[in-house]
Amino acid sequence: MSYPVELHGVSKRYNIYDRPVDRLKELLWRNRRCYHREFWALRDLNLQFEKGTMTALLGPNGCGKSTMLQIIAGVLQPTTGSVSVHGRVTAILELGSGFQPEYTGRENAIMYGLILGISQEEMESHMDEIARFAEIGDFLDQPVKTYSSGMVVRLAYACATVVDPDILLVDEALAVGDVRFQKRCLDKVVELREKGKTIIFVTHETTVVEWFCHRAIVINGGKVLADGKVEEMLPLYKKLMDDPDAIAAKVFTAPAAAY
Repeated sequence: MSYPVELHGVSKRYNIYDRPVDRLKELLWRNRRCYHREFWALRDLNLQFEKGTMTALLGPNGCGKSTMLQIIAGVLQPTTGSVSVHGRVTAILELGSGFQPEYTGRENAIMYGLILGISQEEMESHMDEIARFAEIGDFLDQPVKTYSSGMVVRLAYACATVVDPDILLVDEALAVGDVRFQKRCLDKVVELREKGKTIIFVTHETTVVEWFCHRAIVINGGKVLADGKVEEMLPLYKKLMDDPDAIAAKVFTAPAAAY
């Protein structure tokens, strides 16, 4: 079976230097001496995501959820392992990530499309739809540096969803903005899910997970603690958040389930 997204033994390591000069020392010694500590943000992830499913990544801050999304999006490369992605990927990984503050919202939307391989003409044909969803009025033709944080995320969300992605990655953006905008975002996500798109998102909103998701993956310390149906994963996630030390060293396995 072919999956839109597959992770095979994916790990991500960062080298932590106590002082900037230690990095220089290591370069001068051509790595014959070590002046860093290793931090593994992810360890040996083996995951598959089915078409038409909506999956929540759950876990405490710093557990590796965002790193995982960035690797799927191609923003980061894994230290070990490989990622297979089939289809057009759009991502909202960080508030306004990738937007150029000196450019207008319209220019940034066109650049966003060009990065994805979408022609300027096609992006311009979507501009009215982007403007309606973002609801930023005349600011669409003003520099992004003049936007509020809410305007930035509305524009980012509009750009990511209007181009008909096969895979949508969202990092906490569903929690940004007023209640009305959050509802519109969720409505759009449900619409994409019903069209058979694959959606992976990071959230701490358990109600959203319970209502809309087929599957949840609980992550802690860069490892998958458990992976399964939402109703089985939420109690574990809540326990992890309430008492992380009690289950930090445990790895749970759930039976395979049809999502």
